[in-house]
Amino acid sequence: MDVQVAPLRSWDDFIPGHDRFAVPDFKDISKWNNRVVSNFLYYQTNYLVVAATVISIVGFLNPLSMILGAAVVVLVFLAFVWASHNKDFIRKFKKHYPFAFVIAIILLSYFLISFFGGVMVFMFGITFPLFLMFVHASLRLRNIKNKLENKMEDIGLKKTPMGIILDLLEQQEEGFTKLADYLAKAKE
Repeated sequence: MDVQVAPLRSWDDFIPGHDRFAVPDFKDISKWNNRVVSNFLYYQTNYLVVAATVISIVGFLNPLSMILGAAVVVLVFLAFVWASHNKDFIRKFKKHYPFAFVIAIILLSYFLISFFGGVMVFMFGITFPLFLMFVHASLRLRNIKNKLENKMEDIGLKKTPMGIILDLLEQQEEGFTKLADYLAKAKE
């Protein structure tokens, strides 16, 4: 299946009034995780634009540190994904503690960048857009169109770049299991 780039959502949809934002239920981690993953998939192109804007501004101000930071993060991410597919204990850790897995990637990247210098450029230029995306995805309530688009991605009718990244991080559940749960809820 070909990878499709998700459309850029309108900025009125991306940043609507305060009535479309709510603090997640921190007691129900799976529901919170579902909201974050759904919003990552639905607003992925908007997140890319926001991240590219911040990274461009920081990269313009300090290009060498930004390139070094980006290279280290990509290499660490690829190393963690490779290790999680080839080492059983890392795979189990990633499956049970996905947030800790992402934090480990960020921390290892931070220590490698601090070894070479340019820590603040890395912290602001790379992690600040990630932080903004996570906060928005956590607080933004989903709408019907968002849920429908995510179901299409889950059952394999379409594949997007964010869907591939979330698959590598094992943040997507099995498509047919989720579809069966969705259909069972729809019958009620």
